[in-house]
Amino acid sequence: MKPLDVRAWPTLVRPGSRVFIGSTAACPHALVASLLECRAQLKDVELVHIFVLGGAPWSEEKYRDTFKVNCFFLSTGTRESVNAGWSDYTPSFLSDVPALFREAILPLDVALIQVSPPDAMGFCSLGVSVDVVPAAVQSARCVIAQINPKMPRTLGESFLHVDEIDYYQEVEAELPEWHPAPGAGEALTIANYVAQLIEDGSTLQLGVGNIPDQVCRALSGHKHLGVHTEMFSDGVMHLMRSGVIDNSLKTYNRGRTVSSFCIGSRELYTFVDGNPHIHFLPTELTNNITNIARNDRMVAINSAVEVDLTGQVAADSIRGRFYSGIGGMVDFMRGAALSAGGLPIIALPSTAEDGKTSRIVPRLSPGAGVVGSRADVHFVITEYGIATLRGRSIRERTLELIQVAHPQFRDELLRFAREQCYVPPYQKLVPRPTREIGGVEFERITLANEEFVLRPLHPSDERRLQEFFYSHTPETVQKRYGYNITSMTRERAHELVSVNQDKDLALGIFEVKGPRQRIHAVGRYYLDPDGESAEIAFVVRETKRRHGMGGLLLKRMLEIARKRGLGQLWAFVARSNEPMIRLFYKHGGRGESAQDHEELRVIFDLKEDPAVSHDPNHK
Repeated sequence: MKPLDVRAWPTLVRPGSRVFIGSTAACPHALVASLLECRAQLKDVELVHIFVLGGAPWSEEKYRDTFKVNCFFLSTGTRESVNAGWSDYTPSFLSDVPALFREAILPLDVALIQVSPPDAMGFCSLGVSVDVVPAAVQSARCVIAQINPKMPRTLGESFLHVDEIDYYQEVEAELPEWHPAPGAGEALTIANYVAQLIEDGSTLQLGVGNIPDQVCRALSGHKHLGVHTEMFSDGVMHLMRSGVIDNSLKTYNRGRTVSSFCIGSRELYTFVDGNPHIHFLPTELTNNITNIARNDRMVAINSAVEVDLTGQVAADSIRGRFYSGIGGMVDFMRGAALSAGGLPIIALPSTAEDGKTSRIVPRLSPGAGVVGSRADVHFVITEYGIATLRGRSIRERTLELIQVAHPQFRDELLRFAREQCYVPPYQKLVPRPTREIGGVEFERITLANEEFVLRPLHPSDERRLQEFFYSHTPETVQKRYGYNITSMTRERAHELVSVNQDKDLALGIFEVKGPRQRIHAVGRYYLDPDGESAEIAFVVRETKRRHGMGGLLLKRMLEIARKRGLGQLWAFVARSNEPMIRLFYKHGGRGESAQDHEELRVIFDLKEDPAVSHDPNHK
């Protein structure tokens, strides 16, 4: 290892050389600046790199005659240059970039990297960015390092001996920081939906940005989470400090947070310095689909530019203009899909351009790059809910995605879906949010030591309702539906799930295991013509009775009816149905005679104190 003489640049970087620039917050800016100063003595040099933090001055116009830039992932500066045609973009999975170097598909001549000072044994650390750097170092004929005393010494496969470095320049400099821009309110709602899907003991892959940051905040009440990711920021640090992330239940690399690089605050860089609980590994290991899948309950959370109604995901471009890159999204989506209990999630706001355009689109924009295929994505989450796509037909996934689109775009999306025959002609009612439930229309509940989800019925629940109906005994059908029916056609099921939730109400209690959902109870009310009262009805699966499902549904329906200003709810119940009568009385109902002497008409006066009971036997 020799000190770098800046006058030697022309001999080190020969005409036609391909030069690798180190990644993210470990970009060796001082080295690159020195190289740029010698541009008059250099010819036809190609600079290759993934995402870099701290700017990319080498992509500026004044350097174009000497340097050509080739990016695997775009950032500020390179984005403009690529879309102007001056720089190149090479789409590639991040897991595959090291092989491009090692197999000389993109042979490297020089690698410019940044490392920590060597220890007593002569080992430097690659610090906050291991990623593709080891492959670049091993493939290049010449390695030049910026030795920075400010670079943290991270653990894992992050060490490089001084014998592997040809030239060095010692420059002390603070690492560039990254702070997420203040996000809109929908990021918190999206994060809460994501958190609802994540079980204790899961292993996470999180990117950087406002949504991942809010997801970390929403996970503050979880336990024994693990991390296997390509990158992380301050949110993971906070969860590790609070004990939420302890990696104790990971099934691969247990006890360790595994990452390839990190970007964030100076506090984060101090946190990873010498931290034995964090191992930085090359991307060919962190992003290897098989390694990812070795983590049970692997949750991959990524974002996108837009999603079409069939579930195709565009992520690296906007309207045909390149914006970022493929990165590790597909690596982790597919790894999570292969994991036992894994969850591949796309989380994104429902709109862009200050609400002017929808991110849930009829068709992807011309020139949009399909990063995630229809089969890759299991869940799409916006601030309007969770669309479950795995195992769903085009009809079902279309309805799921319209459900999570912004309400102002749902009519247009449904109209397109009907024209394309994605949905049947009778599908005309656009789903609306049930506002009284709150920001997250998804409530995890525990009844009789079992976990369920309470949420509104959606048009995409059509088949689930059919299955629910055919689970009933003839006695249940007679009692709950009021007459003896023997079939539940798709059209009839459609009518029962395609509810105008602004007027009527239909809630369900679901057993949810990943993308598998099963209805166990339904409660609904139908608004009377006077607009002041509504009839209520319940159906509970026979095997789940006495779990408290009817009582919970009734309680939620009474709450919503009061918020909507209704004066009365009412129901007919057989006098022989003592459990239901007791339930109604417990929640403030009062009975009165009906025309049919075998029935009782129960009335809930919503202007009364909800704690009042009219059951003479109820204390």
